[in-house]
Amino acid sequence: FHWNELMTPDPERAKQFYQKTIGWTFEGMPMEDGATYWVAYADGEMAAGIFPTNRPAFEGVPEGWMSYLAVDDVDARVKAAMAAGAQLMRPIFDVPHVGRIAILTEPGGAGIGWITPAD
Repeated sequence: FHWNELMTPDPERAKQFYQKTIGWTFEGMPMEDGATYWVAYADGEMAAGIFPTNRPAFEGVPEGWMSYLAVDDVDARVKAAMAAGAQLMRPIFDVPHVGRIAILTEPGGAGIGWITPAD
């Protein structure tokens, strides 16, 4: 597992909860659509992210944690995954300085992210 992020319509509530309960601090990163992605830090090290879903494109997305697995080649792995019954939830995308990311639903119905981390 490479990364975990909380998908939530209320990032401020989540930030307060994790700050008060486990001491995380947060740094905002602007997103292309004007929203802010929050990187959580534990003892100065990146620990997780908080992805805001309080936008029309994410209406109906339930609050929950999303895990990302590191893979060597997202495009090739997604092709194999789809042949094995997975579904791509959105087009594969790149996040500068982070990596190339795919969001899948595996055949059992669980959501999972795959990432080829940036060098």
